[in-house]
Amino acid sequence: MGKIRQIAIYGKGGIGKSTTTQNLTAGLAEAGKRIMVVGCDPKADSTRLLLGTLAQRTVLDTLRETGDDVELKGITRVGFGGICCVESGGPEPGVGCAGRGIITSIGLLEQLGAYTDDLDYVFYDVLGDVVCGGFAMPIREGKAKEIYIVASGEMMALYAANNIAKGVAKFARTGGARLGGIICNSRNVDRETELLRAFSKELGTRLIYFVPRDNIVQRAEINRKTVIEYAPQTRQADEYRKLAAAIDGNDMFTIPKPMTQERLEKILLEYGLMDSISDDYRI
Repeated sequence: MGKIRQIAIYGKGGIGKSTTTQNLTAGLAEAGKRIMVVGCDPKADSTRLLLGTLAQRTVLDTLRETGDDVELKGITRVGFGGICCVESGGPEPGVGCAGRGIITSIGLLEQLGAYTDDLDYVFYDVLGDVVCGGFAMPIREGKAKEIYIVASGEMMALYAANNIAKGVAKFARTGGARLGGIICNSRNVDRETELLRAFSKELGTRLIYFVPRDNIVQRAEINRKTVIEYAPQTRQADEYRKLAAAIDGNDMFTIPKPMTQERLEKILLEYGLMDSISDDYRI
């Protein structure tokens, strides 16, 4: 099992983390890599585009319905490019911590022998910017050794990314996790590439890839497909292939150096982000 690269993707809610992860893994699968994607979001939408369906039955739902008598085929489905898809799921609304689903799922996958020797990658698509409790589990327990943060040139996305970096730094020495880089899912913000490069450098990492904004992504999502499956000849499909190649060839892993609030705000000011926020709210 030593050769499997286990990767967790974090990012602010709504940043396009699950979309980016699914398109990235589709690119890797197209290149012949064997992959398992473990959805760690209670919404259970981390594998929807790979499966071409609304949502697969989750591990927690399966356990609630069948008890402990679960087989691997009962909690996995095969998606685009032979990708093995798993959704952890969450508790019933208002009951318990959603992070428990991640802990339960990964434990069950290990117990049922899901981490097979023929796998090249396991991706954990982790809920939003919450690096606490169960949501920190892929890092804390040393499951995921590589962390990537999806961000954009928006203020709240960068606040979230800095918080996630704090979580990675905290567990780096015990769990062995390292930050592999920042993936920019562009929002067409002014000076976005420059800002993300400066932000990444300050964290002690790099902007590993800049994914441009394109409406084909939304059209593919409406059709419940990744761009690589829906429109394989497009420029955006090639962008995701290049992102996949950048991840596959990455050899720069660091313990991040999170910024203080003051330092982060200074960088945002430098790139005009705080000024524009102030202008918006000026009476």
